[in-house]
Amino acid sequence: MKNRTIYLAGGCFWGVQKYFDQFDGVIATEVGYANGPDEVPSYQDVCRSSGHAETVKIDYDPEVLSLTDLLKYYFMVIDPLSVNRQGNDRGIQYRTGIYYTDADLLPEIEAEYRAQEEKAGAKFAVELEPLKNFFSAEEYHQKYLDKNPGGYCHIPKAMFGLNV
Repeated sequence: MKNRTIYLAGGCFWGVQKYFDQFDGVIATEVGYANGPDEVPSYQDVCRSSGHAETVKIDYDPEVLSLTDLLKYYFMVIDPLSVNRQGNDRGIQYRTGIYYTDADLLPEIEAEYRAQEEKAGAKFAVELEPLKNFFSAEEYHQKYLDKNPGGYCHIPKAMFGLNV
């Protein structure tokens, strides 16, 4: 089976990237800006409500880490009921979303989304839609929390060492 790619928006992309980098089966991650206007934004544009979501592109090996398990991990570190906010971060760029490029993944995504929504007992604010665009973030944002261990993140530090 070939490697797959999924795009997850979960608030500030620094922590989301660091969080997913810990899992066996995750081959590569890249932070960027997704599903906004079809113009390459700068970080400053995104902070001024360009309409893009801070998003992490995740390449993974489905023989090592299933998409279902990857999404279970995702739901462990987001507030799926919150609109345009995660932790102290507020604004449209901090919305949550699951974006895909391969429609074959949709049944698995929808099944886990529904299971998580049922468990929560409330309708989620997490976008579930095809990826419209993805623009790589500036280099200084890539692996930011590795370069700046004291940087702010809405994800508790304990979540970075799950060792699963």
